[in-house]
Amino acid sequence: MAEKTERAYEKVIEHIKGEIWQGTLKRGERLPPERELAEALGVSRSSVREAIRTLSLLGFVSSTQGAGNFVTCDIEPNLRESLRMMVMLGETNHLQISQLRRGLESENARLAAERVSPRQAARLKELAALMRDEPDPQRASRYDQEFHSLLCEASGNRLIRALFSAMLSTFNEFISTMYVRIVEDEGQAQALHAAHRQLADALAGHDAGAASQAMHRHFEVVDASIRRERPQ
Repeated sequence: MAEKTERAYEKVIEHIKGEIWQGTLKRGERLPPERELAEALGVSRSSVREAIRTLSLLGFVSSTQGAGNFVTCDIEPNLRESLRMMVMLGETNHLQISQLRRGLESENARLAAERVSPRQAARLKELAALMRDEPDPQRASRYDQEFHSLLCEASGNRLIRALFSAMLSTFNEFISTMYVRIVEDEGQAQALHAAHRQLADALAGHDAGAASQAMHRHFEVVDASIRRERPQ
């Protein structure tokens, strides 16, 4: 019986995916009523509900009471919780998170050098200065978080932004932890602040090469701190 139910709800999922692929269903459009889907596909309404629940958890269907079920594309909660569970279960660590960030943010920096607005460039410079001058490490780490979020926004890449936003809570916890650890060492603190300042200057000058170099220096500082704490 369980096997039959599983095949039935998967049939519904594949049908909905097919409709999206063909363009029959688009983002923001309402799915057919559960009864209509059940009759059309020859499955039970419970199988339709299970399919919709699964797609909702994945971020591709949203439900509004009294209005129905709608096609959406909100993958961030699912990705966010998946990454947090990986961290909690010990399936990843700070160095791997840093390596992931390095890949995303290096491309962010390159793209942002081409696309950053004057307002964004000015705020990045301001955040770099606030970070350097703030004596409270916890407050300074929040400037650091805003700096990297704004950098992602300035890249103009929707996919990178979605991935970054999905992982933002874990990234912010990571940034806060690493920032406080790094600034305990005066030399490392100066290197980190210099990398942020150089990155902000490069972006303001639309210099992609200098932005990439500054980002490389930034992660050299971060990764060195991680390895000192927990050699790999």
